[in-house]
Amino acid sequence: MRIVRELVSEDACAFRELRLEALHLHPDAFGSSYEVETNQPLSEFGGRIAKGGLFGGFVDGRLSGMAGFFACEAVNLRHKGVLFGMYVRESEQGTGLAEEIVATIVDYARERVEQLQLSVATTNNRAIRLYRRLGFNAYATEPKALKVGQRYIDELLMVRFLSA
Repeated sequence: MRIVRELVSEDACAFRELRLEALHLHPDAFGSSYEVETNQPLSEFGGRIAKGGLFGGFVDGRLSGMAGFFACEAVNLRHKGVLFGMYVRESEQGTGLAEEIVATIVDYARERVEQLQLSVATTNNRAIRLYRRLGFNAYATEPKALKVGQRYIDELLMVRFLSA
């Protein structure tokens, strides 16, 4: 059985485990690092959940995918939101779980903002194809968006307009 829902405080341990897995396996895809977050207490992960906007995809009760949403707060940016932190365990890639998580966030965002933005490493072709399939369009490339060790990662900036 598969379900996608907003994370709650009881999910903190599973969220921490999945987040650390994502950072460990894909350091080029995130702004943070495994080394930084592995030393953070469980309460830090619970605090992120408490802020709201974190969603998880559960397969047979196990957290197997995640992504987050936040709305921009500045008065002239409030029409924009950001999808971030997308990750799905390898065992669930290609099963439709990623699509379900993104669709859930799009629905959530539609009630709050007019457009949803994201950034993705230009080398992550699978994710880029997913986002395009789900209605996101590229509008720019940010060179050297991330620096992992001594290596730079360019990111593709994408947007999906939710209302006219």
